[in-house]
Amino acid sequence: MPFDPSKIRARLASEKKPYSIRNLAGGEADVMLYGEIGWLGTTADEFVADIKALSASQINLHLSSPGGSVFDGIAIMNALRAHPAPVTVYVDSLAASIASVIAMAGDRIVARQGAEFMIHEAAGLSVGNADEMREMAELLDRQSDKIAGIYAARAGGSVEDWRAAMKRETWFSAQEAVDAGLADEVDQPTRESERAPGELAVAASWDLSVFRYAGREQAPAPEPVALERESHTLHGDIRTLIGEEVATQLAAAVAPPAEPVVETTPVEPEPEPPATEPEAEEPAAVDEWAAMTAHLTQDEPDAWSVLVSTLTTTASSSAATEA
Repeated sequence: MPFDPSKIRARLASEKKPYSIRNLAGGEADVMLYGEIGWLGTTADEFVADIKALSASQINLHLSSPGGSVFDGIAIMNALRAHPAPVTVYVDSLAASIASVIAMAGDRIVARQGAEFMIHEAAGLSVGNADEMREMAELLDRQSDKIAGIYAARAGGSVEDWRAAMKRETWFSAQEAVDAGLADEVDQPTRESERAPGELAVAASWDLSVFRYAGREQAPAPEPVALERESHTLHGDIRTLIGEEVATQLAAAVAPPAEPVVETTPVEPEPEPPATEPEAEEPAAVDEWAAMTAHLTQDEPDAWSVLVSTLTTTASSSAATEA
């Protein structure tokens, strides 16, 4: 934020805190956090001490701030998260810079009609040599990664996705913040909600020229951030609101169809027939008559043939011996 000596003088001259906490009936508490975050506005040490001492069953944080100190803002966010009571954040007018990180402390985040969100990379001043400048650049990169991780944890997407949106200095209208996952709903105006943010006019007094764009009207439309939301899952808070039975029915309705299971009845194999021993072949019947008459059919040897056969066999044996 630009340097404004008048704010320093006003802060030193007044002991009034730049935020207020008011206890309501039924255990609720309204916390009004307007103005800069840090030593020109709400500091973490005062705010965190008061939040820790707050005994409430529900905290309603009304937020409208152009941002300020990264370290104070993160400490404020963590103090709200650590409180045992549920926290509903109402962005009454502007949640810019580190104030958009404080908004992420809400269990429920409501963007009022006409409200705006702005995210950008961490910035700072440094005086010194080249090593000191590099140290500052590394510090700013670490803080920007940390902030991008907070957005990603709330809205989905990756640190790289949100760093890219932060580099562009992205402004969101109330509905655009809901679409991006930075808020849960846009508040429908009622008589009560119209009266609640009595200090909304303070936003007109902020000098937004320190930013690249002086509000959503001067900024281009936000580019979609690649979201990695869980599908086919109902969160616990939704189940509480609609009931376990209805939640189970909704989960079944949105879940992808399961693979059909075909039930089959096992078919018992047919029993194999018992093995039978091969029948032994009956020996051929002996023709007794043929056996008795066989000698009658054989020719008697010719005497000349017997003599020649004997001579041939003897000659062949002698030749084989000589060979």
